[in-house]
Amino acid sequence: MDTSKLFRLDGRVALVTGGSRGIGKMIAAGFIAQGAKVYISARKADACDATAEELGPNCISLPMDVSTVEGCKALAAAIAEREPKLDILVNNAGAAWGVPFTEFPESGWDKVMDLNVKSPFFLTQALHDLLKAGASESQPAKVINITSIDGQRVNPWETYSYQASKAALIHLTRRMAARLIQDQIVVSSLAPGAFPSDMNKAARDHADGVAKRIPAQRIGVAEDMAGAAIYLASRAGDYVVGETLTVDGGVVNANMGGSIEG
Repeated sequence: MDTSKLFRLDGRVALVTGGSRGIGKMIAAGFIAQGAKVYISARKADACDATAEELGPNCISLPMDVSTVEGCKALAAAIAEREPKLDILVNNAGAAWGVPFTEFPESGWDKVMDLNVKSPFFLTQALHDLLKAGASESQPAKVINITSIDGQRVNPWETYSYQASKAALIHLTRRMAARLIQDQIVVSSLAPGAFPSDMNKAARDHADGVAKRIPAQRIGVAEDMAGAAIYLASRAGDYVVGETLTVDGGVVNANMGGSIEG
C-alpha cells in the first residue's frame, strides 16, 4: 500500500463558502497546501479579495452572498463559467443569533435557518452537475457541510435558531449523502467546537478561559480544522459517507458544559 498521496488534493478544484476568515480560511489554506485550486466566497468583497491574495495564486476570490437561493445559483453560475467541474464543495457560510427566549425575533430565526440550512442544500443542488462532471467511483466528488457541536448537544446560550439549524444540517447531511452517493458524490460534515473566529469571539478573545472547560485544555487551531477537512476531502475519506466528524477537543464525548463555541 502506497499512502504517500492519501491526503493529497493535487488537481482538485474546491469551493469554500465563508472562506475569507475563520474556519473557512483555515480549510482553504489546508486544501491549497495539499495541492488544490480553491475558490473562496464571502459576502464582503474586500475581505474575500484580501484573503485570496494572502493565500496565494491557487486561491481565487469569488465574492457572493449565498443567503438566498438566487445567490446560490449566481455563485454556481460563476463557478461554471470558470471550471468544467468541481471536486470539493465546503458549505461553511453561516450565521448565529442569540437573545432571550421571550425576545427572540422571527428575523433572527429566518436569517440563521436560511443561511445555515437552506443555503447548503440549494448551493449543492445548483452545483450538482459540476460535482457530477468530474466524479467517479475511484475519485468521488466531496461535499462537506460545516455544522457544530451545538447541533449535537445543548449549550447554555440562547442561540435557538443556531442550535436548531446545526442539528438540522447534521441530519440533512445524512439524507443528502444517501442520495448523492448514487452520483459518486460523498457528503459528510465537520462539527467544530471552540475555534477562534468572529462568530466565536469567546474562543478568539478569551482562549485561556475557554480552554479550561475543554478536555484537551486548549482551543482549536488552524491545523486541527485543516487536517480534518483534508481527511474528508481526500482519498483518505472516500468511504466516510453521511458521517459527522467532531473536532472539539473532547467536549461532546466528555459531556462537558460551558459556553465555548459560537
